Amino acid sequence: MDVFSPEKRSAVMAAIPQTGTKPELKVRKAATLLGLRYRIAPRTLPGRPDLAFPGAKTALFVHGCFWHRHGGCRFATTPRSNIDFWQEKFARNVSRDAAKESALEARGWRLIVIWECETTKPETVLERLAPLVEHYRRDRD
Repeated sequence: MDVFSPEKRSAVMAAIPQTGTKPELKVRKAATLLGLRYRIAPRTLPGRPDLAFPGAKTALFVHGCFWHRHGGCRFATTPRSNIDFWQEKFARNVSRDAAKESALEARGWRLIVIWECETTKPETVLERLAPLVEHYRRDRD
């Protein structure tokens, strides 16, 4: 049973930001520290990735473990109330993620997905961004 009325729950869920989330800000900070140039949620790319690195033709998504169903993650739980709704909702999210990724790959873009739980360790974020640093380093040489 939900502690909020349906109207209040809707308002709470609508207040969750689409860009500028804490995990996304951590990734942006790491990218900036590494000297990487990026665009935030570019409308010109399918699926509007959280960050785009045009020079490396790489799109980066920062996925919330709950919403995007990070396999085996302790944050990818299913609410106890209205289980059918949530299972359908999560299935649609995962399907939409796959469609976005396919559309970007069809345009020749590489993908990086960083999960919310990975952003708790700065060294993990830096490790995930390492291929981008290497790409830019190769281009300069």
